[in-house]
Amino acid sequence: MPTPKRPRPTENGKVTTTVVPVQRAPIPLGRRFLQICSTAAAEALSEDGITPAQLGVLVTLSPVTGEPGIDQNGLAARLGIERARVSQLLDEIDTMGLVDRRVNGADRRARLLRLTPRGERLRARLQPASIANQMRVLASLTPHERELLLDFLLRVVESNSKPAGVGGRKQESHQSNASMSRLSPSRKI
Repeated sequence: MPTPKRPRPTENGKVTTTVVPVQRAPIPLGRRFLQICSTAAAEALSEDGITPAQLGVLVTLSPVTGEPGIDQNGLAARLGIERARVSQLLDEIDTMGLVDRRVNGADRRARLLRLTPRGERLRARLQPASIANQMRVLASLTPHERELLLDFLLRVVESNSKPAGVGGRKQESHQSNASMSRLSPSRKI
């Protein structure tokens, strides 16, 4: 998705388009980056009627790429979204026959989540195209710069995801290379 352009009239009455600048601050840049990546992922999935969020559930519950057998709370934590949204996503993909919910023997109120064979086949088919589209967003970067960007994004996300008691987040200046390499495009995502 290109940078938004705004039509502008010139002195002679003709209309030209100019690139709308994005503020160099975390929130506007992060929001715009998310929009670009979401659009790229959605383009790869649109023909199959799957959203990027639904694919995220499939990837997280896959025996190949995730953790089958987790409950809804675990899924919400791994996806970084509200439990209510996870419930909505599960209802959506359950109606498509992509997920199986089983009663947890240890806690009968909880449901353990697994992909159906159909869900795993769909994940296996769609995930590579979705990742390829997302990586095309980074085409203006060298391979080394792509790795650095992903490492930096992961470090920022991880350092802001760990509660540090009352009053804030834990500030960590260094993450292990093992944890930072999990999102590398050269590895399974």
